[in-house]
Amino acid sequence: MSPRGLFWSSALLAVGLPAVAASPYAGQQTRPIKALSDQQVQGYLAGQGLGFAKAAELNHYPGPRHVLDLADQLGLDEAQLSATRLLFDDMRTKAKALGRELVAGERALDQLFALGKATSDAVRRQVTANARVAGRLRYTHLVTHLAQRDILTPSQRQAYDRLRGYTGNAGHHHDGAHDH
Repeated sequence: MSPRGLFWSSALLAVGLPAVAASPYAGQQTRPIKALSDQQVQGYLAGQGLGFAKAAELNHYPGPRHVLDLADQLGLDEAQLSATRLLFDDMRTKAKALGRELVAGERALDQLFALGKATSDAVRRQVTANARVAGRLRYTHLVTHLAQRDILTPSQRQAYDRLRGYTGNAGHHHDGAHDH
């Protein structure tokens, strides 16, 4: 083949390749629960936050897991440490139970489709049930941040934000304390 023919053949082949681009879902079809990664499943089952409390965390409402991690730097006293441990243990117990329920619900939704039994009504019922569980799980994490905030002093909350890297020009600090 001439160099010119080779050029045009290569150009035509290259132009055709993008049309066969893989879906961003490629590989996920082998997951046991298609809509959840293994990391998400493990997180739900372990009672982890998985970003459910981000609205609280990033608006000066610390979470107990991170408060325990930073206990020394925050200068928690024994009463605060004990209250935080109890709060965390209670939240984790509730979150694990709800996480198991959510994973089971997502498995049920997946099975509706996998077994060819998905109907509009069945999908609506399962999605609604899963959304209720996810809402309860999110509420569990958020309300725990509310309670944690009350355990800490304003200066400990400010130190928490600084230690977690939440200071800077991200907006006004609304924690009831005046910074002046």
